[in-house]
Amino acid sequence: MQTRKKFTIRAKGKNLDLGERTLVMGILNVTPDSFSDKGRYMAPEIALDRAWAIAEEGADILDIGAESTRPGSREVDADEELRRLLPVLEKLGDRYPIPISIDTSKAKVARATLECGASIINDVTSFQKDPQIGRECAEFDAAVVLMHMRGTPMNMQTLPPSEDILGDIDIWAKEAVARAQSCGVSSEKIVLDPGIGFGKTAAQNFEILRNLDRLSAAGFPVLVGTSRKSFIGSIINKPAGELVLGTGASVAASIVLGAHIVRVHDVAAMREIADVTDAIVGAGEILS
Repeated sequence: MQTRKKFTIRAKGKNLDLGERTLVMGILNVTPDSFSDKGRYMAPEIALDRAWAIAEEGADILDIGAESTRPGSREVDADEELRRLLPVLEKLGDRYPIPISIDTSKAKVARATLECGASIINDVTSFQKDPQIGRECAEFDAAVVLMHMRGTPMNMQTLPPSEDILGDIDIWAKEAVARAQSCGVSSEKIVLDPGIGFGKTAAQNFEILRNLDRLSAAGFPVLVGTSRKSFIGSIINKPAGELVLGTGASVAASIVLGAHIVRVHDVAAMREIADVTDAIVGAGEILS
């Protein structure tokens, strides 16, 4: 038996308690080329409605992304990201009831969105693309999610498979934490994400999930994002839009295996799955 460690993450002066119950991070993509929603939430009014629905469906964190990181996607510049993000953030304002995370790897975007109410920066490059982003996070007292990715979204699925993906993630975790700390980000603000689907084969994604305890051993809370990803479809032979049940299985397993936060599209369904799984494992205290 293994005990899931408890953490308190501080995000701009607010505490997020991890380990008592699994936190659900709801995804809102304001991009025209998301693999999961095909630009459905590009219009600010529609994105705003979805943001409120995500909170009402039981999410603990809202994660907004304005640049697709699907395989083969191309980069957009910081000004375009902000053109997509700021109208939504400005309309959510101070009344929005849950913390807002911004999925970006650009310092300019991080600074502007942290000024506009966001309190978490979720960087798929773990501060490797733009080191200044870490200093912006430190200045604004923001929490950070650091994710492992092999290559870039443009080429990650064409790279030769890693010969030791778990070893790669072990090394990355140490380097990513050190990089964040060198920017002034304190340990109680760091969450690690093994980057399911980012430069891994389907078999490696399952291997990572089976061995989440290795990442937990780094001493930081763990976020897992499996929602609607193709490795699930490889098992049940369904497209991204039909992977709710498969995603639910991966979410439940991730919680049992040590995830503190699950990042999902289908918030209401995954909130129920997280709550029931937490009850089975003893409100997150005992994991088998």
